[in-house]
Amino acid sequence: TRNATFETKAPAYKKWDLEHLPVGRLVARQNAQIVAWAALSAVSRREVYAGVAEVSVYVAAEAQGQGIGKALLKAVIQASEEAGIWTLQAGIFPENTTSIKLHKAQGFREIGVRKRIAQLEGVWRDVVLLERRSNIVGV
Repeated sequence: TRNATFETKAPAYKKWDLEHLPVGRLVARQNAQIVAWAALSAVSRREVYAGVAEVSVYVAAEAQGQGIGKALLKAVIQASEEAGIWTLQAGIFPENTTSIKLHKAQGFREIGVRKRIAQLEGVWRDVVLLERRSNIVGV
């Protein structure tokens, strides 16, 4: 699928590795094959935002509907809090209602829509912005 290219291309993985935090890197396997992953990336290099991260969760089409995304999101939230991260944010395309529901079920709230903020295959896209504030870190 389009979003799982980090696995198949070594140079792409090196770039991915540099863009993601060392904590909260999780994978789900079925029959020894990675079918889902979650990771965190910094939202800023400024020290005042050290406790804020963007969360990404990807589940391959053949593994969807099995609770894998929920398990990964719960685990990455726990890992983020153990690492002292107080806020997680996520940007999701509006039509991905399953992912939006998944995030909201784990305590994320919708804070707005960023209009025409992303380009996918040359088409400008809106992104729903969600955030989750920890009840443990920074209270």
